[in-house]
Amino acid sequence: MSTVGLAVIGAGYWGPNLVRTAQATPALRLQWLCDLDEERARTVLGPYTTVRATTSYETVLEDPAVGAVAIATPAATHFDLVRSALEAGKHVLVEKPLTLSVAEGRKLVDLAERSGLVLMCDHTYCYTPAVRRIRELIRGGELGTVQFVDSVRINLGLVQSDIDVLWDLAPHDLSIFDFVLPDGVRPVAVAAHASDPIDAGRACVAHLTLWLSTGAMAHVHVNWLSPTKIRTTVIGGSRRTVVWDDLDPLRRVTIHDRGVDRIPQEPDRRREALISYRLGDISVPALPEQEALRGVMAEFASAIGESRPALTDGRAGLRVISLLEAATRSIENGGAIISLKESE
Repeated sequence: MSTVGLAVIGAGYWGPNLVRTAQATPALRLQWLCDLDEERARTVLGPYTTVRATTSYETVLEDPAVGAVAIATPAATHFDLVRSALEAGKHVLVEKPLTLSVAEGRKLVDLAERSGLVLMCDHTYCYTPAVRRIRELIRGGELGTVQFVDSVRINLGLVQSDIDVLWDLAPHDLSIFDFVLPDGVRPVAVAAHASDPIDAGRACVAHLTLWLSTGAMAHVHVNWLSPTKIRTTVIGGSRRTVVWDDLDPLRRVTIHDRGVDRIPQEPDRRREALISYRLGDISVPALPEQEALRGVMAEFASAIGESRPALTDGRAGLRVISLLEAATRSIENGGAIISLKESE
């Protein structure tokens, strides 16, 4: 497969990681690093490089050697930057969230599809060996029917200037749910609560509840103020439960053959149903060591080369935004349950 000329847009927190992994991806050829601070971009690239630095996005988009751009800029800038790139005929990889509204996200998805271009969301966690294994466990039936999901993503800062904690951290969890749950299982309603105990001007703590089409419930807790960092997701099934602790390198994923079963009774004695507790083994699957962002870059290049949607394409990003937008409406209405339209 011929290489794809790539420009990275943004040399701040995430941009240097995109630069590094793009240079380590054989199917990509890094051409530009664009940032409003050209000196910062040059510092990221280092003194010995053929990659050019610029402050001009227009210059990047006019370069015929650039076939794709990877955008790592503040969320409020995503819509204009992605739209300009697509209109210039470039494939786009964009950091989460895709945009800050469903209306804007839908415009970008429609534009990419009309233009025959790849629009991919950098839902990085979906490319970790742990999440890929969880997807196999769920979709392969090893867990049985999903009965509940609990996810905690808390740590101390970074308090963002343009988005609240829900839009900053929850996209990780929501994109993972979208990636691992079986086809046809989708959120049908959302409720959320949030608080700003430090008077930052935006929510710093939030709790999000999703009701799934199967009747199961999923819960997400995100927090910028916790002195303890926790990255844990528990997905309970009718047969087994999987626990993902992203901070435990030795037991990142554990599969528990433990749970609660109801012993079926006669229909007229349902309220007298007996409960049994299953106390089976705990297994720890071996996972390969692989950097998730390299998987993102490889998938982006493959999707372009094969003219197909990426695993985490624009529509996946749009589904995440739909949930975040509904959660925001719920918060504004005192935690009211917001019903969702059928997924895109």
